[in-house]
Amino acid sequence: MTQPTVVFQMNRHFTITKDRLWHLLTDPHAREIWGAPSDEDTLTLEKADFREGGQERHRCGPAEEPQYSIDTHWYHIEAPQLACFSETVSAQGFRFAVSLVRYHLAETDSGTDLVVDVAVAALTDEDMRDDFQNGWTSGLDRLAKLIADKQLS
Repeated sequence: MTQPTVVFQMNRHFTITKDRLWHLLTDPHAREIWGAPSDEDTLTLEKADFREGGQERHRCGPAEEPQYSIDTHWYHIEAPQLACFSETVSAQGFRFAVSLVRYHLAETDSGTDLVVDVAVAALTDEDMRDDFQNGWTSGLDRLAKLIADKQLS
């Protein structure tokens, strides 16, 4: 029997404008730079179509063999403050999980607050919560570091 859906929320503050953060979160090429689930993994764009109803595909995993496919479907886009999309994670024709993600950005005096809501439906007997939560934590940590180092500001 598969695990139930799990939900978690991440809150971050970035010292850049809402428009700039929006671009870094939604541009598929920018996501290649910060979006892999760990420093050892790579995220490579195969297909990009950022619009409501648009679909994207990234390959993810170790650089020598990015075995996972991440299929993104964009449902709702209110630039530059709100986006809702799903991601399906699969490898070798087998789906592991589907997640529903919502970005909410709010400008502040010192930058932009980001709330990321994630609901994960595991399609295996494995508990996917830690994998997804660790992946999002790692990605957002790398995004914050790249911004702080002025490599993505």
